[in-house]
Amino acid sequence: MSLDAHLVVRRPGFTLDAALRAEPGEVVALLGPNGAGKTTALRALAGLVALDDGHIRLHDRALDEGSRRFTPPEHRRIGVVFQDYLLFPHLSAVDNVAFGPRCRGLSRAESRQRASDLLDRVGLAEHARKKPRQLSGGQAQRVALARALATEPQLLLLDEPLAALDARTRLDTRAHLRGHLAAHAGPTVLVTHDPLDAMMLADRLVILEDGRVVQTGDAASVTSRPRTDYVARLVGLNLYRGRAEGTQVRVGDGFTLTTATPHTGEVFVAFAPAAVALYAVRPEGSPRNTWPATVTAVARHGDALRIELAGPIAVAADVTPAAAVHLGLEPGREVWASLKATEATAYPA
Repeated sequence: MSLDAHLVVRRPGFTLDAALRAEPGEVVALLGPNGAGKTTALRALAGLVALDDGHIRLHDRALDEGSRRFTPPEHRRIGVVFQDYLLFPHLSAVDNVAFGPRCRGLSRAESRQRASDLLDRVGLAEHARKKPRQLSGGQAQRVALARALATEPQLLLLDEPLAALDARTRLDTRAHLRGHLAAHAGPTVLVTHDPLDAMMLADRLVILEDGRVVQTGDAASVTSRPRTDYVARLVGLNLYRGRAEGTQVRVGDGFTLTTATPHTGEVFVAFAPAAVALYAVRPEGSPRNTWPATVTAVARHGDALRIELAGPIAVAADVTPAAAVHLGLEPGREVWASLKATEATAYPA
């Protein structure tokens, strides 16, 4: 079962207009800032929000074609794992999972057998009789996944499935979830704001901003060649758009960066904060890009310090704490920044 969707949902002051495809067995992650339209897209796929235009087709069946056709949620073979799991508090784990098959017409015995098999598959056979309040966050997440899979869905939707977990539980559950998703034969659409969840769980990333798809591709292509400031911040790169003539790229008012690869026309230039070196006085030697800058902010970033700089271009640089002390880096400090041409990656805009 493949998913082919063009989601158009109009609301006052906001329009979602996004194309989305997912192949059988493929996990697609929707990433984007708050208000980008991720949850609206998921709700439209589930049938909780009707399209104003566009279409949703699952294999050869049209589920929604705007005003021309709409299939209610209960008649779509779609499994959903909500952010808060929404388990029935008065039912045991096995009865939560059996609820869907029972509603689809299976006998009580058949439904409970399917539920027991799925709980065993997600490693919770010994917790089958526990109520949701007796389960840990990671266990509740797996019960919710088993419940979504119990109706044998053609499409699986996950809305921030790890957001409610603490850091340690999240790490373990993420590893288990990836295995369970790999066993699902149909497409999966995952909504998340966490880039690590997206890169660990998904085969392909779709970046939404302001209701539009701005970039799509596997994790390697998206993270190495960001196309918006949001994606650049997400993966920790400095990003600029400019006009190239050979290896010279004009990225600011009168400011030019030298890159290693020649291009012509509109390009992006990206480089890591760790590639930016800072000096008290103008450096001599090989760096092709050198400019004066002023420190605007200093913050811890892992084992390094992230230095925000103003100047002909705004740039982030990572330095060691020892280097920061040696240079006296604090807001207002004037320094020189340099970047080797080989560290600056240019690619067509």
